[in-house]
Amino acid sequence: MNHMAIAALKTQRRNLVQSMFDEGVLDNQFNQLQDLQDSSNPNFVEEVISLFCNDAERIITELNRYLNDQNVDFSKLDSYVHQLKGSSSSIGAYRLKLACVNLRQASEERNMEECAGAFNSIRREYYVVRSKLQVLIQLERHIVNLENQQ
Repeated sequence: MNHMAIAALKTQRRNLVQSMFDEGVLDNQFNQLQDLQDSSNPNFVEEVISLFCNDAERIITELNRYLNDQNVDFSKLDSYVHQLKGSSSSIGAYRLKLACVNLRQASEERNMEECAGAFNSIRREYYVVRSKLQVLIQLERHIVNLENQQ
């Protein structure tokens, strides 16, 4: 029984990841993360995703604070965007990374309106990637639990 359940869940996982690639939510960097997970480190992807989410949420909070400031400190803003772009790149969150590029550009141009729009994109793309990755983590856990029962 478990074999069929595991196979079905793995198909579901593959389809979910494929849909994220198709939608541009993730890029090939995510494949490289998945390749690093093995039996000696079965929670690797989940741990990387958790770190990414904690990081992103902290940075998004900071960006929000800087953008709502009367006198925006663009250099601080830029360093936070740079961090978020880096962690987005390392996990393969492609559309989030692009949104970061847009915010950096708006920040360099000192264009507050563009900054606000780009920041909204960052928030939106982050919530999209986070919700999909959370579904993926649930599938991962389910697969690992079933495999451990065998």
